[in-house]
Amino acid sequence: MKSNLLLSLTVLALTFPAASGLAADKHAGHGAAEKKATTPADAEIIAKARASYPLKTCLVSDEPLGSMGEAAGYVYRAAGQPDRVIFVCCEGCIDDFKAEPAKFLKKIDAAKAKSAPAK
Repeated sequence: MKSNLLLSLTVLALTFPAASGLAADKHAGHGAAEKKATTPADAEIIAKARASYPLKTCLVSDEPLGSMGEAAGYVYRAAGQPDRVIFVCCEGCIDDFKAEPAKFLKKIDAAKAKSAPAK
């Protein structure tokens, strides 16, 4: 009986760190991400957009916004398109966003569509 309990506790103790490590994989290399400089104009745009942002999770990692400190805001600009503000859990996720912006912008558009009042 004691050996079963001891075995169960050992398995649990070894499993928990491994499971928590899997969640951190999405942020591999992000811990050292340098805070990006923001212009005063962009800072104002980001501040205004924060209250009406449709997602409560990081656009890239799906971690809760604020889980790694204040959510990082970024103004995405593309020629011929309106500027878009995105929020991610950490500065490192901004680089991941820049690699595939269309993929991540679809997530914002879907969230906005869900929260829009029915006509």
